[in-house]
Amino acid sequence: MTLLEIFPSLRATTVPRLDPAVWPADTHYDDEGRVTLGGVALSDIADEFGTPVHVVDEAEVRDRCRAYRKHFPDAEIVYAGTALMVGEVARWVAQEGLSVQVGSTGELSIALAAGIDPRRIVMNGNGKTSDELRAAIECGVGRIVVGSLTEITLLAALAVEPVQLLLRVDPGIDVPGSSHFGFPVGSGSFETAVARIAAQPALRLTGLHCHLGAQIHNPDHYGEAIRRMIREMAWIDHEYGLLLTHLDIGGGHAVAYRGGDAELNLRELADILDDALDAGCARHRFPRPMITMEPGRAIVARAGVTLYRVLAVTETAEGGHRVLIDGGGCGRGRGHDGAVVVNRHPTGAQRTTSIAARDTESGELLATGVRLPADLRPGEVLAVPCTGAYHHGLASTYRTVGRPPIVAVSGGRTRQLLRRETTADLLMREVTDPPRPGAPAAV
Repeated sequence: MTLLEIFPSLRATTVPRLDPAVWPADTHYDDEGRVTLGGVALSDIADEFGTPVHVVDEAEVRDRCRAYRKHFPDAEIVYAGTALMVGEVARWVAQEGLSVQVGSTGELSIALAAGIDPRRIVMNGNGKTSDELRAAIECGVGRIVVGSLTEITLLAALAVEPVQLLLRVDPGIDVPGSSHFGFPVGSGSFETAVARIAAQPALRLTGLHCHLGAQIHNPDHYGEAIRRMIREMAWIDHEYGLLLTHLDIGGGHAVAYRGGDAELNLRELADILDDALDAGCARHRFPRPMITMEPGRAIVARAGVTLYRVLAVTETAEGGHRVLIDGGGCGRGRGHDGAVVVNRHPTGAQRTTSIAARDTESGELLATGVRLPADLRPGEVLAVPCTGAYHHGLASTYRTVGRPPIVAVSGGRTRQLLRRETTADLLMREVTDPPRPGAPAAV
């Protein structure tokens, strides 16, 4: 008998701490040493729904929506749905007062099916097709972000009733992961775009839009973008008499994927945005526009945890150890290097391992330098935190293995949001011709 069995109260002092920088706030160890999320043991979810499985904490999503509303009470917060576009998640964010951004007809269809008011939907995305623009116009989305002269031409041909537009610009700010999509501010193409929109009675330019990049943790970049964009808004007002009322600074808000990663501080961002608006509007004598921002991963990344089952533990040629798990194709992580055993309390020795999936090719690893129990066994369940954003969207059917389900947890209960994709689902895409007369029968 161990000391933990004799004195259960010691367990709380021996359980490794789950880093709050990457795990949902409601993640705990229960009395049996199992990791729980939303009051549900993660190992129970793995047993009920199989692995791999994506788990999303409803409370964490809602709390992050409320944090944005608290820090930016006068701004419009638009959830960038590409991070995780599932109907129920769209309903959660809408109930918390957020609008929803979509980037394709598929995402638009999910948002509409979830009951999102079309007027609270923003259609964005690079290189939108004629069909996508037509779908957005026909359902009456609140705004369409225009990023090319071709899109302006298509919209002019499609629009009958007035359509509200945001012109995507590139403010010329170099940050890590810069996309540089949009019309460069002050360029000839920018001026041409404004002129073409202004000449179309059914196209209403209401503001400017930018997306600086991804994983931005320095709020000063957003302040500089605001100052440059207000300058252009004042120029448009002077040249065309168009008073733009919306300034959309996009998303790209950094979250921590590992302990110690830099994150975007919302309080600092709020202060910098206010200062930039005051300075830019005063300098150009321009009325203060409504600020819009589009967090995606900052809303859902930390709310997600992905569960895998250990298939084998092997030695490597270099003398190390490798853990083989199921479901590598269920979505590639972004910068993850952590995993935790969730079905028991590990009290013994640990060792540094790498993690690979069963469909891993060419030595590609999902994670390296992971500390796991030295007595890890096949059948045990591992959890990788901070997989709520893009992890599901990047899932593949590599080797004809169906994509995993999504299960929501809340108040001690589970609810399946998406079922597991089956082989039958994949076979439905096969287009087969009827057998030719005289052809040999299939074996």
